[in-house]
Amino acid sequence: MTTRPVTPSCIPGLGVIIMAAGQGKRMQSKLAKVLHPVAGKPMVLYVVELACRLADRGVAVIVGYQGDAVRAVVEAADGRVAVAEQARQLGTGHAVLQARPIFAETPAGRPSRYLILNGDTPLLTETTVRALVALHDERKAAVTLLTAVLDDAAGYGRVIRRRRDEWREGSPENAVETIVEDTDASPEERLVREINVGTYVVEGEFLFPALDRLDPRNAQGEYYLTDIVRQAVRQGQSVAALRLPSIEEGLGINSRAHLADAERVIRRRIRARWLEAGVTMRDPDSAWIDAGVTIGRDAVLYPHVTLEGRTVIGEDSTIHSGVRIADCVLGSRVEILDHCVLRDSRIEDDAHLGPFVHLRPGVLIRRSAKVGNFVEMKKTELGEGAKANHLSYLGDATIGKGVNIGAGTITCNYDGAHKHRTVIGDRVFLGSDTQLVAPVTVGEGAVIAAGTTVTQDVPADALAIARAPQVNRAGWAAKRRALLAGGESLPAANKPASSKAGQPRKASRKSSGKELPRRPR
Repeated sequence: MTTRPVTPSCIPGLGVIIMAAGQGKRMQSKLAKVLHPVAGKPMVLYVVELACRLADRGVAVIVGYQGDAVRAVVEAADGRVAVAEQARQLGTGHAVLQARPIFAETPAGRPSRYLILNGDTPLLTETTVRALVALHDERKAAVTLLTAVLDDAAGYGRVIRRRRDEWREGSPENAVETIVEDTDASPEERLVREINVGTYVVEGEFLFPALDRLDPRNAQGEYYLTDIVRQAVRQGQSVAALRLPSIEEGLGINSRAHLADAERVIRRRIRARWLEAGVTMRDPDSAWIDAGVTIGRDAVLYPHVTLEGRTVIGEDSTIHSGVRIADCVLGSRVEILDHCVLRDSRIEDDAHLGPFVHLRPGVLIRRSAKVGNFVEMKKTELGEGAKANHLSYLGDATIGKGVNIGAGTITCNYDGAHKHRTVIGDRVFLGSDTQLVAPVTVGEGAVIAAGTTVTQDVPADALAIARAPQVNRAGWAAKRRALLAGGESLPAANKPASSKAGQPRKASRKSSGKELPRRPR
């Protein structure tokens, strides 16, 4: 195990073991339970991050089902976390036992006590865990466990005390005697509403010898971690318990319903944290903010904003309604108007986007640039102060400072087999309905006339025009209106008349001795 730097928040002598080996069958999923995301982050990472803030003698994560995938997620989050595998699922006690070789190699010395956590408890708070460790130290206990009281305790391990008619913290007559799993409980024990949350602090010298003595003769045929409580009592050692005032943070996620509940709680906490940090939310309940998002002071979020992944919002920026931003970095004083979708892009200070802008991955919007209605961009840099205000597609392009992109401009970047780049120099003016067939370069200061299809490089300061010449036919419209007003029929546009043999023949341009106006071309 790699030595972890000790920080002021670490608890001296504490090692942490996280159980993350289970499949989670009730989730009805192909994905291991602990990898299901809560507020955009795999639930196991909430537990790993909590453990890393507290332990100075190392963190071990026990993996099993889809172990390679869980290992990859955990090690990517913190390379100093050690991972052990539970190859056979033989119970929680057997899972914890797999951590022994890891802590035997700890350079800083073996832990004086172990914190044991479940990888499916993302709601557990640091405040609660610190209180649990403090109680353990105060009582000089061999085992200290976290408990809660439920109206319906079915399915959970029951905490059995010497006297259960009234509960008083620390009272000798209320001392914990044992924990009985639901499947092994007697009818009387099933009436107990105090449950084991599954979070423990265990003395270092007691833990692994107690695990070696576990007996799998029970309803599940497994090595129960909870049996170490009975062992401690038999040895005359103290077993302490900390009762949660609210069950919310203690229960593990075992179903999709639990997952949805956890999502609501985590997102509520996230919103509260950013409100406290100086972010304005017009309708906090509708703001959807992932755990990895960072928001600057005095930013404003309008209703129904979604911020995902590792998004960063700068100070004094404003995000209007219906906007979805994923893995983007926004500078200060950026304004995003309604109904934009931005992904994996960077927007510098004072830029203005929207409404209805779509930024695909790889876009860079420089300072004070503007992107307007119904503009889509991909792998494109829009220069400082440049404008693309209307109805354009800009892909695989580099666009310089002060450029004006006319409405309807398209960079034709794909030839059916390969993508090609378009380069537009500083201060270029592109007229409306311009197509740039890549690869092509437009030099600085050039002007592209409206309706032009650019297929060749344009020199700096040149005017490029590529379109058919306009033809005006005098009086055509007046003649047409006169014929229609007189009730005379006009020949079908571009439709040849049929001969008796079924072959097309030329339509006559004469009717009643009058020449019909030609269609404009």
